[in-house]
Parts: sequence; C-alpha cells; structure tokens
Amino acid sequence: MKALINDNFLLENNTALNLYNEYAKDLPIVDYHCHIESKEIAEDINYENITKLWLGGDHYKWRLMRTAGIDERFITGDASDKEKFMMWAKAVESAFGNPLYHWTCLELTRYFGIEEPLTVLNSENVWNKANEMLASGELSAKKIMQKSNVELICTTDDPVDSLVYHEQIKDSGFGSKVLPAFRPDNIVDIEKDSFNSYVAKLEAASGIKITSMDDLKKALISRLDHFEAHGCKLSDHGTEYIWYGKNLSVTSADVLAKKLSSPDCTLSNEELTAYKTDLMLFFAREYAKRGWTMQLHFGCKRNVNSVMLNKAGINCGCDIITGSFDFVTPLTGYMDELNSEGLLPKMIIYSLNPTDNTVIDTLCGAYNDGSVPGKISHGAAWWFNDNLLGMEDHLKSLCAQSSLPCFMGMLTDSRCFLSYTRHEYFRRIFCNFLGTEVERGRFPNDKRILKDIIERVCYKNSRNMFEA
Repeated sequence: MKALINDNFLLENNTALNLYNEYAKDLPIVDYHCHIESKEIAEDINYENITKLWLGGDHYKWRLMRTAGIDERFITGDASDKEKFMMWAKAVESAFGNPLYHWTCLELTRYFGIEEPLTVLNSENVWNKANEMLASGELSAKKIMQKSNVELICTTDDPVDSLVYHEQIKDSGFGSKVLPAFRPDNIVDIEKDSFNSYVAKLEAASGIKITSMDDLKKALISRLDHFEAHGCKLSDHGTEYIWYGKNLSVTSADVLAKKLSSPDCTLSNEELTAYKTDLMLFFAREYAKRGWTMQLHFGCKRNVNSVMLNKAGINCGCDIITGSFDFVTPLTGYMDELNSEGLLPKMIIYSLNPTDNTVIDTLCGAYNDGSVPGKISHGAAWWFNDNLLGMEDHLKSLCAQSSLPCFMGMLTDSRCFLSYTRHEYFRRIFCNFLGTEVERGRFPNDKRILKDIIERVCYKNSRNMFEA
C-alpha cells in the first residue's frame, strides 16, 4: 500500500509546500498545554508495548472504538494489550475524515518508520515492529522528546503538587525544558464532594490552616510562589461555564464557611457565583502582578454517561460540547473589572464550541491595549476541534477579526508522548492555508512577511511567553 504520509501530505500547492519546508518544518516545538506526567519524563519511562504507550489513557481513541462497535473489554477492560491493539487497528483502518486516522499514520511513520496505514491485515507486523523498537530503548520518554525537537513543554499541575519531578528533570540536564502550569480547578469547584478533602491537602502543602477566605488566599499565594520558583509562567483554568456576578446577597466568605462546616451541603447558583467570582478575580490579579499568562478553557460538559463513568472512571471519553450559552456577559464583566483595575493579565481564551470562534475573536480585540502583541488571544482549536476542518474554520475567523501573526499556535493537549506530530499536522494545515491564499491572489508571495508569520505562529509567540 502506498504511504499516506509524504512530502506533499496536506500541502495542496507549490507555495504551501515551499512555505512548510523552508519555514515551518524544522522549527522547535513549544507545547505549552499538555497532560504529560512529569514523573514519566523524570524516570525516562520505557513503555512495555505500543498499547501502553498509545492506548493506555487516550480517550480520543476509546471514543472512536466504542462508536465502531468494539466491546469495552477491548478498550478499558481486561483484554490483553495485544487484543486491544488489534481492535484499535479494526476501528481506525476505515476512520475516514477523523483526525485519529491522520495522527495514527503520522505517529507510526515518524517514530516507528512504518509508512503503511494501520489496517487489520498488517496489524500483526505493526505490533511486532513497534514493540521491537520500544524494547530497544530508542523510544523512551526523553528520546521521543529529543527526536521530536521539543524545546519546552508545560505540564498541567495541581497547586498541591510538590513539583519534585520537575526538579529532577532540571537537575538531570535534560535538553528540553519542562515547566509546570498552575491548574487550580480543585479549589475553584467548591460544589464537588471532594472539596473539603482537597482543602486538607492544600493546608498540608502550604502549612496554613484554612478557616476563612483570607487563609485560603494566603495558602494559594504560597503555592503560586512555589510554582513561580520552579519557572511557572502559565496558569490554566477549565470550567463548563463562566462564573461572574456583582452585588450578590452572599459573600465568598459566607459560602466557604458553609462548605467547611457542612461538606454535604447544596450550594445555590448565587452562592457558587459569589465564591467563584471572588476566587477567579484573585487568581487573575495574582497572574497580572507576576506577568503570567492565564489560560481559560470553557464549554465542556464532562462525564455525561454515568454508566461509563462508574465503569471506567473520569477521562473515559464521555465528555461533550456544552452547547450555546451566554458566556459573553459574565466573561466581559470579569475582564472589564480586572481591566479597570489595571490588572487584566495576558490571557488565552478557548471555547470547545466552534460556533464561538468569531465571538471570542471580537472579544479579544476589545481588550487588547497595544502593550503586548496579542495580549488577549484566541487559543488553538481545542479538543473536538483540533482537526482539519476545525483548524481551518478557526484560522478563517482569526484572520477576519484579528491579527494572524499574534496567534499562539498549536498545542497537543495530550497525555501521549507520540502526540508531538500534532504540531506537524497543524503546521502543514497552516502552511496550506497561507499558500492557498497566496495562489488565489489574495496575499502577495512576500517571503519575508510569510516567513515572519509562520515562525511567530508556529514557534516564537509561544516561546516568548516564557522569556524573562
């Protein structure tokens, strides 16, 4: 079978091909949002087989397999690793139009030298060859990162994390920089049953007894200081909705006291709004003072399938796009209050709903002040949108409403070390987007300008977030 991944893959004209090969192909990777475990890098983990590397925690793949009619035993169940791999081959061989098809081909080609697309017929050979390479030690965590030209990644870390593995990575002299990103969702989500036990963890990590909002903020400042000492310059917040309100009948202190004294209590929307507004304003002010960039992800409704949640746990592939809701009113209220104080941090805003693209692009433009290029920016097409169609739609909206050279570019949002090929996938789509516009006569073939756009979007903009 002819190799799908070749020099022309996704590059539909000569201009696109030249742009990719001359300016994008060899740029280092800055993966500023992922879910790689720092422990696995510190220990330079070698995976036993391709299933453990490829399928072990990949809910993208699990979702496709279920849709293809594959029993859960071969996904998260007790089937052997080889059986699970064979079922993945069955699911993906005909996954026309799904990005998982292209990602699978890219990963097999770039890391294992397997150029034929994965099918049921060649799955045995692929299984054997991939596992031989893994057994050789040539595809350990650090070697995959080096092979992928990874300059810097940000892991996603809870405020109570010790960051000891980040210290070990730094002390080892590893060539790729691995920095933490501050993800405080567990302390923001006061409605969860686990909140009170999490407060106890925060007390232990900070050494501060938490009985009030002042105590809570002091504890969080101590953790922010800890992260900053480890090179952190980026936070990340994930939420289904945007919470913001003013002139409420309750205070955040009231709500926290209620929750601490009665862990099983039910909080009203007003109480949730009071607590989350205060805490999210606190975080943003701290980020602005420290020069950090704040990421805000919203629009995802998680674990909608309770049967599967009970069977396979969270992150099992049963999350969906929330759908349309008014995020503009609370988000602009939140941003405007911070902006009025001179404490609006640099922000990257993501919605999981692709119909929000134009709204976000116009919102960003309303709060950019000329102090920093793209101070408020629209994040990469995320999760259900990081595919060919989603990226192209995202780029079209971004160009129409914003400044393309200020775009922060791609990230993997992945738990798998093989996912760095998603940067290649994006770069090919991006160069084809630019090259096609040039060949249509909509933009001049000015190599100086095109080179600058490509280098900024694919590398420099994200790298600049971490410069002193």
